[in-house]
Amino acid sequence: MHHAEISPMMSNALVILGATGIVIPLFARFRVTPIIGFILVGLLVGPFGLGKLVDEMPWLSHVTISDAESLSLFAEFGIILLLFTIGLELSFNRLWQLRKLVFGLGALEILVIGALLAGALYALGQPWTGALALGLALAFSSTALVLPISGTNTPVGRASLSMLLFEDIMIVPIIFLLGALAPNATGDGWSGLLDTLWKGALVVAVMMIAGRFLLPHLFAQAARTKSPELFLAASMLVVIGASLATALVGLSPIVGALIAGLLIAETEYHTEVEGIMNPFKGLALGVFLITVGMGIDIMMIWDNLWAIAAAVVGVLTLKAVVTGVLLRLMGARKATAIETGILMASPSETTLIVMAAATSAMLVSLETAQFWQIVTAIGLTITPLLASLGKSVARRAEPAPTLDELDEGERDAPRVVIVGLGRVGRLVAQMLKRHDVAYVAIDSDPDLIERARRDGYYAVFGNALREDALDSLGIDTAPAVILTMDEHILAQRMVRKLRNAHPELPIIARARDSFHAAELYRSGASTAVPETLESSLQLSEAALVDIGVPMGPVIASIHEKRDEFRERIQEDGALETKPKLRTSTAEN
Repeated sequence: MHHAEISPMMSNALVILGATGIVIPLFARFRVTPIIGFILVGLLVGPFGLGKLVDEMPWLSHVTISDAESLSLFAEFGIILLLFTIGLELSFNRLWQLRKLVFGLGALEILVIGALLAGALYALGQPWTGALALGLALAFSSTALVLPISGTNTPVGRASLSMLLFEDIMIVPIIFLLGALAPNATGDGWSGLLDTLWKGALVVAVMMIAGRFLLPHLFAQAARTKSPELFLAASMLVVIGASLATALVGLSPIVGALIAGLLIAETEYHTEVEGIMNPFKGLALGVFLITVGMGIDIMMIWDNLWAIAAAVVGVLTLKAVVTGVLLRLMGARKATAIETGILMASPSETTLIVMAAATSAMLVSLETAQFWQIVTAIGLTITPLLASLGKSVARRAEPAPTLDELDEGERDAPRVVIVGLGRVGRLVAQMLKRHDVAYVAIDSDPDLIERARRDGYYAVFGNALREDALDSLGIDTAPAVILTMDEHILAQRMVRKLRNAHPELPIIARARDSFHAAELYRSGASTAVPETLESSLQLSEAALVDIGVPMGPVIASIHEKRDEFRERIQEDGALETKPKLRTSTAEN
């Protein structure tokens, strides 16, 4: 009887989908991060786990992965999709605001840590070229793990993002540097680096200019077909095309993926693209984490237990301390510096890439590279534990104000929720207080919260994008939510999330202009208030009153014009019906 052979690709797919569909929900039930779950699956089914028993039990070949290289392409694609979705969460305006942190903090972090690690390794007997290569490699932190844990909308997330962006920019120059340091290197390394930099700058400029004109038309055509498959194809075309464009000129493909995400974030289709790409990003990232687990050799760890433990502790401690000190010197709060430093302490997936380049350049021996690959894999595995440790230590070092400081009766009282406590949020809070309307403000900037509480505002620290944060503020009984942030992409995401979770909740949102207001109405806002319109109306009111027109008719005409503009903006937002408002709580 003929037995059909099962291809290795089918076996690998069985393992990956089995991990995603069975193991990961099991870990989630016990509140263990899926990151550790994927890595442990890789350890179990890899060549150093059950893969060792395939010769004795051939049937295990169907549920194990013997060749980690066969998954490397999918793992790289997962990181590309991760950077693409990070770009979707940002905007060029927000990225420009981070420029000092990216090229200041980011440069200091990788150079100082790289130099200190290189010095320590040189002192332990490594040649200076190999010590430099390993020091720079270990200075990297994991984009794939840190940003999903920290997010990008908190002080810790912003600091982490800034350093990780600079690290991503530095991948190619560092690899060129290692090639130039190779024993058999010619003088072409430095000229090749300069050639890559000018070509890369040209490609990035072309992508940014062409993308602003072409992408809205591309996604508009895909949206008109009302075909999710075509929309997905267009999204994949953009991210793969951008990644290939930067890769062809020698830059990292993740740079192209990030730029593609930033360009789409500026269009009205970014929410749809983000939603349709998320499942693919999660699965591909899971494949990357499985490959990390497959590289962990338990027997080698046991044979070199104390050396590996000392290396892990030494690298993590040095990176955490240096990163925390640099953040404090640049003005970060103690809690932010501590949490960010501990979170960024472990090595990165990029560490493995740089080590491979150092090995091929004969700067590091294969045995030494394997030792530090194990250290890197262990560091990646415990990154979620470092995140929890960082939060715990930061809370003890500098407790943040929370809603728990109120007594139970005050916490349960219905309150208007103000998201964001900058200039606009403070003014809104003042007006609510003047009319005896109970409110609570939430902001992810602990410095703002600390100053606001000193000034008498009822404010708490938290990330409003997290459902548990809003639940703790009593969002279910809130008369309304007022969004005051000036980041238009973040505001749209917040409106959409709130509307999906609370269909009857009144959502009043600040908008930049009438176009942004229309987008907010499409996302589900009850009322969107354009700043440009309000400033124009206030200017008109002041001018009319100053030239002698009676106050009563002026105010009436201002209200009439405001209502007229609001109706027009709602029409531009293609509103079929205005969201039903929650009136019963407000009336009470």
